[in-house]
Amino acid sequence: MTVQTDRPGTGPVEVHKSDGGGGPRTQQSKRARSARLAPYLLLLPALAATLVLLGWPLVKNGLLSFQNLNMRQLIQHLTEWNGVENYTEILGSDDFWRVTGRSIVFTAVNVVLIMIVGTLVGLLLARLGKKMRLLLLLGLVLAWAMPTIAATTVFQWLFASRYGVVNWVLAKLGFEGMADYNWFGSQMSTFTVLVILLVWQSIPFVAINLYAATTTIPKELYEAASLDGAGAWKSFTNVTFPTLRPFLFATTFLEVIWIFKAFAQVFAINEGGPDRMTEILPVYAFIEGVGNQHYGVGAAISLLTILVLLGLTSYYLRLVLKQEEDEL
Repeated sequence: MTVQTDRPGTGPVEVHKSDGGGGPRTQQSKRARSARLAPYLLLLPALAATLVLLGWPLVKNGLLSFQNLNMRQLIQHLTEWNGVENYTEILGSDDFWRVTGRSIVFTAVNVVLIMIVGTLVGLLLARLGKKMRLLLLLGLVLAWAMPTIAATTVFQWLFASRYGVVNWVLAKLGFEGMADYNWFGSQMSTFTVLVILLVWQSIPFVAINLYAATTTIPKELYEAASLDGAGAWKSFTNVTFPTLRPFLFATTFLEVIWIFKAFAQVFAINEGGPDRMTEILPVYAFIEGVGNQHYGVGAAISLLTILVLLGLTSYYLRLVLKQEEDEL
């Protein structure tokens, strides 16, 4: 639209009125806003499923932890609130702190062994030829894909006292006293079997991740290191390890969570025995809650288990972040 002004020396001035549909800039801003919101909209189904499948059971479990819920209350459909009595009972129990310390040590030993052996296998994959690498990868994937209970049952057979392959091999090697050794009769021997089982199950995840990470390292870096006179160890410390460090940190974080909540293996191998000396926190919560029918106490132990795991992982993340800040 053209408007004629009365000011001298000025001509007609064009004034553009909005048509109500928005100009190009408005449409661009709308598209930019939609582009910013698109990732969050795509995450909504996953967040909704997480809240339904994990959030709601966690809330219900939290409510149970404040109740006196035993078999009588369960049969009669009674709700008896007892406040923080369950937590007071648990935190005042020596058994809880003993199991907590055992769980932390058990997790630390397993994670250290898993990361060391898994890293070595991952570096081995990077150096093998194509055929041998494919064969080793196939074996790792098969071990990783084996169901947990099936793998635990196989290890029970391997370490059986009378007909186990492990005792037979040890006896053939000259250890006659191991011919009928009961691997599940003491705390340390049971934990030994559990450590071997968990390390065996976890190595494929670490090795394959680390091998995939090594493929991202440019070969030019190794060539430059060799020109500078660096040997195999120097190349590893100056080229390989700095590149793999983020992958190592992330994998260690995941392994801490995986080992700390290893309920199925520990319970299936010997139900926390002998004499409940191999219980870790998830097994302890199950036996106290379901086995002894103190469901409120079991719910409280499970929530405390989550808090302990959060404490361990937050401490580990703080160490990682501090180390990265020091390097910067």
